[in-house]
Formats: sequence, C-alpha cells, structure tokens
Amino acid sequence: MCGIVGYVGARPAEGVVIEGLRRLEYRGYDSAGIALVDDGTIVSDKRAGKLANLEKAIAESPLPPVTTGIGHTRWATHGPPTDRNAHPHVGRARRVALVHNGIIENFAELRGRLESAGVEMASDTDTEVAAHLLEEQLETGVDLTVAMQNVCRGLNGAFTLVAVDSQDPDRVVAARRNSPLVVGIGEGENFLGSDVAAFIEHTREAMELDQDQVVTITREGVSVSGFDGTPAEGRRYHVDWDLSAAEKDGHDWFMRKEIFEQPRAVADSLLGRRGTDGLLQLDEMRLSDQDLRDVDKIIIIAAGTSFYAGMVAKYAIEHWCRIPVEVELASEFRYRDPILTSDTLVVAISQSGETADTLQAIRHAREQRSKVLSICNTNGSTIPRESDGVIYTHAGPEIGVASTKGFLTQLVACYLLALYLAQVKGTRFGDEIAQVMDQLDQMPAHVQSVLDKSEEVYALARDHVGSRSVLFLGRHAGYPVALEGALKLKEIAYLHAEGFAAGELKHGPIALVEEGLPILCVVPPRGRDQLHDKMLSGIQEVRARGACTLCLAEEGDTTIEPYADVLFTLPQVPVLLQPLVAVVPLQLFACELATQLGHDVDQPRNLAKSVTVE
Repeated sequence: MCGIVGYVGARPAEGVVIEGLRRLEYRGYDSAGIALVDDGTIVSDKRAGKLANLEKAIAESPLPPVTTGIGHTRWATHGPPTDRNAHPHVGRARRVALVHNGIIENFAELRGRLESAGVEMASDTDTEVAAHLLEEQLETGVDLTVAMQNVCRGLNGAFTLVAVDSQDPDRVVAARRNSPLVVGIGEGENFLGSDVAAFIEHTREAMELDQDQVVTITREGVSVSGFDGTPAEGRRYHVDWDLSAAEKDGHDWFMRKEIFEQPRAVADSLLGRRGTDGLLQLDEMRLSDQDLRDVDKIIIIAAGTSFYAGMVAKYAIEHWCRIPVEVELASEFRYRDPILTSDTLVVAISQSGETADTLQAIRHAREQRSKVLSICNTNGSTIPRESDGVIYTHAGPEIGVASTKGFLTQLVACYLLALYLAQVKGTRFGDEIAQVMDQLDQMPAHVQSVLDKSEEVYALARDHVGSRSVLFLGRHAGYPVALEGALKLKEIAYLHAEGFAAGELKHGPIALVEEGLPILCVVPPRGRDQLHDKMLSGIQEVRARGACTLCLAEEGDTTIEPYADVLFTLPQVPVLLQPLVAVVPLQLFACELATQLGHDVDQPRNLAKSVTVE
C-alpha cells in the first residue's frame, strides 16, 4: 500500500525523503507528507493529492536543511484523502511525528481511551492514535526505541510504523508486523523504506526484518530488537536489481508481483472485521441493521473481473442469507428498466470507484429510491461517495491493468457482505459465521501454498505456447473462476479463450472440442450436491473427444487422476471459498503464457485500468 521513507545521515533529509517518495509513486497514493527533526522541534508539511502538491508547498515555505527525516505517500484506509488525514501525524505536544502503513485493528478502543483522557484528535485516521501513544511513552522517560516496543505490544493488526522524536534528532525508529519494511545500509547514513526502490540510488546493501521487530537507525549503525525488547538480528543482502526491477520486487511484471502479493492482500482485506464481541463489523457501513433487514432483493452490478466476483457473491448470499440475488452487467442495467424498490439493495463492485457505467447504474438505482452499497479499493473515489455504504477491499494499489489481487480482495468483501447480512438477518448462528471467518483467516496461507508451486504452472504454460484457443470449465462457484481464467488469457495473451459451466457442454460448446485442445477444468471439492461427480462426467466427455485436460482439484482427490492429462492440486477448502485458491493458478498461467509470447503483460493492447467512459 503506502510508501514510507526514513533517513539519518549527512545529506539534507528533505531531498533524500522526497526523492525516495518519488521512487515509490508506482505504489499508488492519494496524499504525501514529510517530517524533519530541527533543533528540538518537528517541522512537517503534508498535502492531499500528488507529490507535486507537497513539493510546491515546500518550495513556497522551505524546510530547514537538517539531516533526519521521514516521509509518506498514503493510500487512504481510515478517513478520506485530505490534508488533515495525510501522514505524518504528530502527538499532542508535537514531540513525535509518525507515519504508518497498514491497519491498527483496535484503534477505536485506543482512541476512546485517549479521548477520555482529554486528547483531541486532529484526523480521522487510526495512525494518529499510535503517535499519541508513543508520546505518552516518551513522557515516562524511556527512549524512542523502548517507547516503540511498548506501544507495539498493545496494537492489533498489521502495520509498519516509522517515527522520529524531536528530542532525539539522530535516530529514526520503525516497527514491523505483517507489513513491508526494509532497511538500507549506507556509510555514515542509513535508510528505511517500504521497499528497496526508496533508497536504491544511494545503497544496494539492505536488511530484511522478521515479524514483530523494531529497528533503530542512526548515522553509525542499525540495531534490531523484538517487541519484547530482546536483541535480534536482521538478514543482510545485496540488491542487484535496477530501479525498474526494484519497483517490481525483482519480478519482471507488476502483474506477477501483484499475484504474489495476494496472501498479504487477502490478509489485509480481513483485518479489523471482527469486533471484541466476536461480531462482524464493516468499515463505513452506513446502512442501519433495520435497513438491511428490510432488504428483500439484491442486485449486484459490476463490469469485467468485478462482475465475476459478483457471481460468486450470488452463490454466497443466497446460500447463507436466503435472499434472491441478481447479477447484472453495469453497462446493461439502466437500459432494461429494472424493477427497483426501497427494499432493493444494489451492490456496486468497482476496483477504482470511478467505473463510468457502474457509476451511472448506481445513480439510476438511487433515483428509484433503492439503497446502494459499494465494494471498492479506492478510498474517496466517486462510487463510494455516492453510495449509502461501502466495504473497502484494502488491496493496495494495483498497477497491472489485468486485475489479480483486486479480484481476490473483492471476493473477500463479497463473503464478508454475505456473512454480515446473515448476522443481521439471523439466517446463520453466530458460531456458523465464526466458523466461516476462521476459514477465511486461513486463506492467506492457502493462497501462499498455491504460489509455492508456481513453477508447475509456468511449465504448463510453456507447454501450450502454440495453442490458439483454450477453454475453461467450472461448476457452481467454479464457473465464475472459469470465466475469470478465460478473461485473463484474452486480456494479456490475446488468445481465444472461453469459460463455460460444465453442464452446458452438451448444449453446444462441445462442438469446439478437437484433438489437443487444452481445457482447464476447475474441479469442485468432493461431497457437495454431486457437483464433483457431474464435473468428472464433463471432463470425461471432452477427453473422449481428444481434448488435453488440465485439471485443478483439491489435494487427495484421486478420483480425478484417470481423467486428467495434467493435475494441479489445490488446498482443501469449502466449495464457496474455493475461488480464492482456484483462480491463482489461472492468473499464473495467463501471465507466463503472455510473457512467453512476448506481450506487454502490464499494459495489454487496447485496455485501460479504469474505464471512465460508458
């Protein structure tokens, strides 16, 4: 998500920090800020919008030429992208300045305690809480390193925190839990960054940290400790990438990098969703429980990849909530004169929050007095602003045009919506909802286990470089996965690809099957409504006609082996959650095949990241 830079050395910190932030612009952001330590005071500036806005403000009001500073580019989570919500944030006495990446899950409880003690909050963020807590600790007489250790032990969630103390001008302290942070090792200077791109022009010696560690940098050196204060060691390594590769974390494409970021993205999208009472809580759900109880029909509107996430949502909502759900292409919605009432909930799914046809569709729905809930990745964008409620996916910026982590986090948001509706309407018991949430919490590890076998998928893709057509088959929640797999291949490999519900084969598509045609088959987990056995029948049908069957099936499913020319195993997960793991090898397949064909994977021809015209 956000870009973070920290510096201690002999150079003017302003130049190092701003330069580092510029190298991190590829990560996407909506505001930027800087804080420097100058003769016992914190000097800072921060602006909504692009880094140029901050640079203009600094040019008009120059900062002092000091040598310790931190900077930040923010991707908004808590609070809209405004000057007041931009980082850095300072404590009440302005002794501490702090920047933050991630989400502090228990910030509401901590904020309440601070406010009851008379602290006035200057922003809507969870970050500001940490700044005040650090300052509290410093007032007890400990140094910034110990203060950071003490504060972090009381925080829940995933976060990187980087702070400076105006009374300790030669030190920058950072902490990491499940959020990226890397140290740059120089001579007479040291650096911190969200990734090595922040300092690669100054040093190629870097240090990686483990989870739950605090790092202190000074001119003279770097020290690492655990949150409990025990000494620790970071892992040093040499960076031999150029700047372009550094931005991609060593990968050849942003898309491939973003595929491998999906375990973290899924984990981030689940942060903060359960309260201390165990109940689900959704950020900016401005619809009351009674509003949701009154809902008697749901219409999901979306386009492209988001539409397939909506199809999965239909299965989940109807199964867990027993509410009828329609899934509609946003571009078609207004023109069929849809039947809408005040008890209809329209759910709009858009990664950017600016998709033009989806925006026009929700405006039409609101004119008909329907309630509108959006699922979006971009805080402050138009669609969430014009909705009655929003579930943010917290995927972080997605640079590759073909969506990957955006899709997985939309799926998570759809599951959360379905479970929240079940909680409000009482269609599932609390322990049933908790069980599914526990299963979702296991998904980052399951996705990682699929990524660990990426070389198997790459070899499969290389074997099919000569194919001019690929079919995808699925059933139930695997059907939208088949559609998404086909879309990825169309988008970046420019191949004919079609996704079908396996039961529809005999109704026409089986005529496309010929000798050697690769067909990727998403096999449902065993034991659900005969789905598995029926899928096997479809696979046998195409194999009998000469197709090359490339099957994705859960571990331990030996029944598929006689009918699979190639078998790729998936973790054992429930049927409704299988899309989270089944789509990953299809993303890898498309990315590698497009690479082998020599295409620009990140910027495929004729496509744009955000479609802002109807």
